[in-house]
This record gives sequence, structure tokens and C-alpha cells, in this order.
Amino acid sequence: MIDFNLFMYCTAGRREELERGMAGKDADLYRRMLDEIAGIATLADDLGYTGFGHPEHHLQIEGFEASNDPTLMGMWLGMHTKRMRVITCGFVSTVHNPLRTAEAIATMDNMLNGRFSVGLVRGYQSRWVENFKVLPELGAVGPWNKNEPVDMLNREYFAEYVDIVIKALTHDTFSHTGKFWQFPPPDFVNPHDQPVYHRYGQGVSEDMRISEIGIAPRPMQRPTPPLYGGFSASLRTAKFWAKYLGKPIVLAPDLELCKVLWNGYRDEAEGVYGHTVEAGAEAAWGGIMICAPSDAEAQAWAEEMKWFWDLWPTAFGQGAVNWLVGSPDTICRQIERAAATVSINEMFLLLPQGIQEPEKIHASLELFARKVMPQFR
Repeated sequence: MIDFNLFMYCTAGRREELERGMAGKDADLYRRMLDEIAGIATLADDLGYTGFGHPEHHLQIEGFEASNDPTLMGMWLGMHTKRMRVITCGFVSTVHNPLRTAEAIATMDNMLNGRFSVGLVRGYQSRWVENFKVLPELGAVGPWNKNEPVDMLNREYFAEYVDIVIKALTHDTFSHTGKFWQFPPPDFVNPHDQPVYHRYGQGVSEDMRISEIGIAPRPMQRPTPPLYGGFSASLRTAKFWAKYLGKPIVLAPDLELCKVLWNGYRDEAEGVYGHTVEAGAEAAWGGIMICAPSDAEAQAWAEEMKWFWDLWPTAFGQGAVNWLVGSPDTICRQIERAAATVSINEMFLLLPQGIQEPEKIHASLELFARKVMPQFR
């Protein structure tokens, strides 16, 4: 059985509107985008899709990925769905205090009554990361600086960030001393007496010395909401997430590479950390999805998305992606080929949200739900 999640980039306009420039500043386009997203989410919820994902990006005045605050967009999706999971994928580590991230995750999980999932990612868009980053030595990463000092420092920071987020989500109180963060600050004494802290809490002595801190609330899902690693095609990333049983999202069309990632994750999770990994839990698979009555019609519908992909994600180094574009039979065969190579129990379907008229997106979702999903349920 496969769970089918949707994913959008939060694109504010059609191609001609984006080509006019500065579409992200147009409040009318942004409002239309929100309404269209609400309509897609409501329909997908009714059709039986499992989750709906979105990224975090800022300063997107061009309108190609106007996703902004991850909690606000997540709650917008939550407002317009009743059953489907909201998948914020994800919080960009280099621009967030990890305690603040953990609080946001736990709060979202409670507000959504346990139908929240979350991704934690390293950050690859330099323009906004440089303006939002929480530590001056950090930077965005991508193919242009792979294995260079900024990449290695970012990776080291990310490991500590994830560790703190998990600690905060799973412990009543804790302390942490690392290279980048120390919680609480060393030898910290609250500047005035607050008896509530030491009478009814933990980690604070009567002389107001703070030895441990904790977030509130705890997440509704225990130990944490489901965790994801953002779009990845790296064995190193797969092994990293095996420690936490987080699920990398893999959109790579190279199925032999997928096999390496799945096997590497399982070997690391079971052999190094002693986890039990169910088949299909190693990673989620997926790609851009456009389903139409015929292959020719689907390919015609995909033209604007191809323009978007070549101009936006490709320039950031996201590389080759699966194109699940065609008739229901064609897409079924693609999924069957992938599932014959690696175990798949979850997929992410990237939508041409914003770049394509909602009528076509609705028709694609309805046809996929009616003709494709039942073949894998």
C-alpha cells in the first residue's frame, strides 16, 4: 500500500504573470494563490490523498516560490483540510533557533490534532539565507560549494540543530552543550526570584540557577511527528536520517541510485542504531505529477511546468527529477517499475500549483485518485 502526498512550491502566478516580473509583490496574485491552494487542498482531502507538503523560502519578490513562514502556510493548509496531514518540509536550519523550531513543531502538531509532519533541511538559497541566518559563519549550500568548508560547516551545524530539536521534542527538560549552541547559557541565574519556576517546573533551583530548559507543549504525536529529509539524492543524507528514522524524500529517476540509498539507509538504521525498519520506510519516492486522459494531453499540460523547472529548481542544483506525466496507465507503469526496484510505501507528487490553471490541476488530481491510487491501495 502506498500513501500519496502532494507537494507545492507556492508559486504566485502563471508563466506570463511571472515573466512580467516582481509577481511576488502583487497582493492580488498572492491572494489568488492562497485561494487556489485552499481549493486544491480541500479537493485533495476529499479525494483521499494522505498529505500536503510545502517548503520554507523568503524574499521571493519574483513569485516563483512565495512560501514564506512555514507555520503560517502550514496552518493555511490545515484550515482547509479535515483529514489530510500537513507536511511542512521544511524548517531551514540555518535561519532558526532550534528551540524555536521545536516549539513551532509541537504547537503545530497540537493545533492540527496530530496530523502534522515535518522536514528539517539545510538551506540552499543564498540570497535569503544570508539575510536570515542565525549565526554569521553559516551559509547556504548546493553543488557550487559541495564539500567546501561552508558545506562541511553547514552539515556539522545541521547535525547539532536536528539533535537539539529532537531532544526538545522528546524530553520534559534538557541541557545541551555543543559547538554552535549551549542551552541553557553557562552559569545562568535568573535575575529575580520566580517561585513558579522551582515550585511547579523542573531545571530551576530555589536560588534561581537554570540547569535545564524545556519547550511547551509536547507534541501530540509521540515521540515526535513523522520526520522527513528534504529532497535528496545523497547516500550521506540517507545515512544521516537513519539515526532518527526520518524519511528522505527522493525524486531521482535513477532507480539504481534509489536502490543504493534505500540499502544504505537500512544498513545504517539497523546495523549502527539498532532500529527496526519496515519495508518502504527507508525513503519516500516521487516526482512531478500531471495526469490526463492521454499521454499527449498530459505532455501538453506539462509544458509550463517544464519551463518553471528549468528556470527555477534546476538553477539551484536540484537536478534530474521524475516526470510522472501521462495517462493513468503510463503513470501506473512508472510507479510499478520503481516499486519493483525499491520498497515504496509513500510518494510525494509535485504539483504545477500556480503555474497551471486550477481547473487542470483539479482534473489531474481527480483522475489520478480515481485511476491510479486504487492500483496501489
